[in-house]
Amino acid sequence: MDDPTLPASEITALLGRGTHFEGKLHFSGRVRIDGTFRGRIDSEDLLIIGEGADVEGEIHVAQLIVRGGRVDAQVRAARSIELYVPAQVTGSLHAPEIFMDKGVQFSGSCTMAPLDSPGPGREATV
Repeated sequence: MDDPTLPASEITALLGRGTHFEGKLHFSGRVRIDGTFRGRIDSEDLLIIGEGADVEGEIHVAQLIVRGGRVDAQVRAARSIELYVPAQVTGSLHAPEIFMDKGVQFSGSCTMAPLDSPGPGREATV
């Protein structure tokens, strides 16, 4: 994600509204999903899930930002997870840093610890 040729706000790929994808997604850079995705997502970079998105499966990324939409997934982020209204998130979240905006709908488990941490970290179930 620290590509010096890529502006800080530049999106490298977009799965727009009205699109549907099933399978495995591997990427570098910054990817935004505004459509429907079912499957597994792997990256060492940033994934943004926008309003209107519908994402189910497993997500393994460095950083996840959920700006809206619906997410039903097991999420593991090496750096951070950020959830903003009007996001609806179900599943398990595991990251060293997790931010949840007031009003986000969340149901599942949340573990705040480094991914390679042997201990349970700080866990909360909502």
